[in-house]
Parts: sequence; structure tokens; C-alpha cells
Amino acid sequence: PAPSTPSPHRSAGCGTAPPQRPGESAQHSLTSGGLDRSYRLHLPERYDGRRAWPVVLAFHGRGNTGAGTEAFSGLSELPAVVVYPEGVIGQGDGDRQAWQGAPYSAPGVDDVAFTHDLLDELEAILCTDPSRVYATGKSNGGGFTAVLACTASERIAAIAPVAAALYPDDLGCDPVRPVPVISFHGTDDATIPYLGDTGRGLPDIAAWNAERADANGCRPGPRARRIEPDVTVRDWRGCDRGAPVRHVAVDGGGHTWPGADSYSGGGYATQTIEAHEELWRFVSRHHLPARFVRPSA
Repeated sequence: PAPSTPSPHRSAGCGTAPPQRPGESAQHSLTSGGLDRSYRLHLPERYDGRRAWPVVLAFHGRGNTGAGTEAFSGLSELPAVVVYPEGVIGQGDGDRQAWQGAPYSAPGVDDVAFTHDLLDELEAILCTDPSRVYATGKSNGGGFTAVLACTASERIAAIAPVAAALYPDDLGCDPVRPVPVISFHGTDDATIPYLGDTGRGLPDIAAWNAERADANGCRPGPRARRIEPDVTVRDWRGCDRGAPVRHVAVDGGGHTWPGADSYSGGGYATQTIEAHEELWRFVSRHHLPARFVRPSA
């Protein structure tokens, strides 16, 4: 499918030959913060370098990879350029890639700056729509999307964390605009408990979503509806500058990606919904305000 909504915004890379075959995925590298970093890039089958496509950044969980996340998530089926960045090996047990903001992330690694550098590169080599950049991720990667909503709200139009590890961090939260958010979490997640874990500083998930709604100026009290026998959706409405908050709770769900095509974590993975489809229906409606979109070079 083609991008769903036309946009006047086009990156500098429009009109150039793509760096790989459309419809395929490939690894690429770039230098950021003095480190050699990498990312996995998937181009839609209809990518031709002329139409500006939205971008989905998909951040893996701790110890996972871009290829692993692509395999279980279904994200490469979306009508978008999908990018799977690779984290840096963090602290603790073994060679496990992680993202900034978690207590086990690599000291001194600035993944927020890496995200900006990655978006700069994508805009230079591809035809993308800078007003339609979305961030999703699983576990530690989902937690990092919340970091980006705080620190890069001028470039990230909306976020979609899944089973997010929302650790406290010292990065602060001072967004220049309210960021729409759709989140997914299993009520029986044994890794990142739905009711929180005070010992690790992890919040109660329902409370975290209510706080996001409050920060986005939404009306108090969400509207709840059960869309499947094991799935309840809560929507906060009336939010500031069109920045709604939606939470998708999977009854009995584990530390998993809803609709996963392969192993995505411990516990029950519902197949009654597909997270990639649900998040796309939500995030694809949102664009950065024009004042935040950088003019193409």
C-alpha cells in the first residue's frame, strides 16, 4: 500500500536512487558520538524515491536485535519506511544490546543523539516525510520511545511503546509539544509488571498512562471499551493540540508483542489483535506541526 495521507513535506533524499532494493531489508552503518552504529532498513515494495514515505523507528528490547524485532513484530508490513536501530552492548549479564535510560544501558552512550543522526541520514538518502516519524519499541526499546517523547518531540510525531520498561532516568522531560501515545501491556507481564515494581522504580502502567494523559492536557477519566475477549482499550480525549493517549491492555498477556509471528518474550501473546496494525491506525493520523519540520536541503 501507499502512504495513507499526502503531505507537503519531503526530505532532501527525494529523487535519489534508494540504497537497497524496495521490498527488502538490509543492514546499514553510520557513525554517531564517535561510535560505529548500525540499523536495519526495510523499504516498502512500492518505494521509488519520488513519493515521501512516513518513517517508523522500531527499537528492540534488551538483548534483542533489529532482525529479531522485525521477525516477530510484523512492522515491515506497514506502508512506511521501517527502521530497526541497533543498541550498544550495555552493562550486566552478557553481550546484550540496550538503550539509554535503563540502569543497564552502556554508560556515556547518547542514543537520543544517535536517533537524530539516524533521522538525518535517512532524510539525506531516502524520500521520507519528516512530519511523519513514529517511534515504537518493545520492553527496553519501548521505554526508550518514552525518552524520545520527552527529548525529541520536535521530530517524533507519535510513540507506540509495547511492554515498555519505563525506568526512571536523569534525562528530564521537557517536550516542546505534547506527543500522542498508544501503549500496549499485558496484565500478567512477569518481566515488567503491570502494577509496577517499586524496587526497580517501574511505574504502575495504568497510572503512567493517566500521567501521560494529564501531561497532554486530556480530560480526566478514560473511556474504556473491550474490543476482544482479552483486550481492553482506554482512550483519553479532549487533549491539548490533538495529542490523545490510548492504552491497550491484554488480559493475561505476558512480556510479549500482541500478534507476534514468533517468540517475542515470556508469557501469553494474544493473537486477537495485531499490535503493528493497531499502532499504525493510531500513529498514522498524526503529523508534526509545520513549524517543527526542517526544510529539506
